[in-house]
Amino acid sequence: MSNIELLSKLISVAFMLAVIIQAAPLMAWVERRGSAMIQNRKGPNRIGPFGLFQSIADGIKFAFKEDRTPGHVNKFYYTLAPLVSMIPTLLGAAVIPFAKPLEIGGEIMKFQIADLNVGLLYVYSIASLGIYGIIMGGWASNNKYALLGSIRSSSQMISYELSLGMSVVGIIMTFASVNLNEIVAAQGQLVTHIGALQMPEWLHIPKWGIFVQPIGFLIFLACGFAETNRLPFDLPEGESEIVAGYHLEYGSLKFAMFQIAEYGNMTIVSAMASTMYFGGWHGLEWVTKFLPFQGMELAVASTVLSIAAFMLKVSLFMWFFVWVRWTLPRFRYDQVMDLGWKVMLPLSLLNVFGTGVAIYLGWI
Repeated sequence: MSNIELLSKLISVAFMLAVIIQAAPLMAWVERRGSAMIQNRKGPNRIGPFGLFQSIADGIKFAFKEDRTPGHVNKFYYTLAPLVSMIPTLLGAAVIPFAKPLEIGGEIMKFQIADLNVGLLYVYSIASLGIYGIIMGGWASNNKYALLGSIRSSSQMISYELSLGMSVVGIIMTFASVNLNEIVAAQGQLVTHIGALQMPEWLHIPKWGIFVQPIGFLIFLACGFAETNRLPFDLPEGESEIVAGYHLEYGSLKFAMFQIAEYGNMTIVSAMASTMYFGGWHGLEWVTKFLPFQGMELAVASTVLSIAAFMLKVSLFMWFFVWVRWTLPRFRYDQVMDLGWKVMLPLSLLNVFGTGVAIYLGWI
């Protein structure tokens, strides 16, 4: 491994760890302030400017709070569950490209921990492991409400993961790849014609997934909410029904690890939506025309802008999670199951069929 490649790996690991780990305290503040804004309240405003240090205070509380293990739980699996829930989140971030590759001395620096040929399949396979931590925690807690929450989570995962997987088949068919780098690179092109029909220049649009797979994006987004157990799909927690669900018996750092896993999963879903449907790190290339740089300086500036574009898209999706949580009510359990099996699955199959027809006719 060359020095350039080693440096790119270290930068990628540090960046992804910082994003995933810091997502929980930062988003906790955003949730509080966002919900207060939506409900015409002030939210946290005492500790630090605009209450920014409230999450730091919470982190200190979690770190020093007594980590008591209830006597009625299965201690081994009770302790293991938060780790099993959090580790897949960290692993899933390994293949997401978050910046434009940079050429230095004839070598390409890729801002991605692992450039796998099957990166898209890797993310899906790793993400499906997180459910085991929830099931393990609910069962090991030896509490009927926690067990109900974990069972709800497993049935919800089964109901929506199939549709979630089918939603990206259209992306795979359109870009003929499961390599996330290649998918992002292909979205840098423009849609200039539909079949044999040449479009006027003012109608040229980026070949982003949202434009070539709009139905697939909507399915992915809805299933992403279900997979991350966020409102209106937060049946595994359901405070008004099962107190707190699968993490009812958890406190201190163990509870914090479950929170890191939840917000980390939101970050992964947001990053994947940005990567597959919104051009990944594309979007701010036009700014380079106004920069007084040349050569290597311009290349570095272009890479920095690509990071900014990617993080902006991820941040907007994260805010969308908060907006939906404080806008829509929780679904009933039968509504969640009906939506998954009777709407999402048939629609995802129809989208795959429609994509095949569009490719055959040369529309894509």
